[in-house]
Amino acid sequence: MENTAELNNVKVMVIDDSNTIRRSAEIFLLQAGCEVILAEDGFDALAKIADHRPDVIFVDIMMPRLDGYQTCALIKNNNRFRATPVIMLSSKDGLFDRARGRLVGSDEYLTKPFTKDTLLAAVRSHQGKAQ
Repeated sequence: MENTAELNNVKVMVIDDSNTIRRSAEIFLLQAGCEVILAEDGFDALAKIADHRPDVIFVDIMMPRLDGYQTCALIKNNNRFRATPVIMLSSKDGLFDRARGRLVGSDEYLTKPFTKDTLLAAVRSHQGKAQ
């Protein structure tokens, strides 16, 4: 049995316009003991980040209004949240997408559909960096 207790009380934000993706990420994270904040798009997320101060942020690339790259750039350009790890989520696994994610400051890139293991491994590797 895998020890998931180390993720207790880690605040994780999931930004995705897909209800299915948000729900599955939420279920995996809650099972691991994380506190989960959900956002439907970049604008929704930016309003919630200041209130909740998440430890790790997952952001979908393809979203209406404010896409994942723009959202990540806005988070990383804010002095208060610059150190918060941002992990890009995308159904595309192209070199260009990964490079563009790095350019806007993302810390990691996960391809959808993700598994519970890859999601929790990403949280585990980035928790505690948002100091």
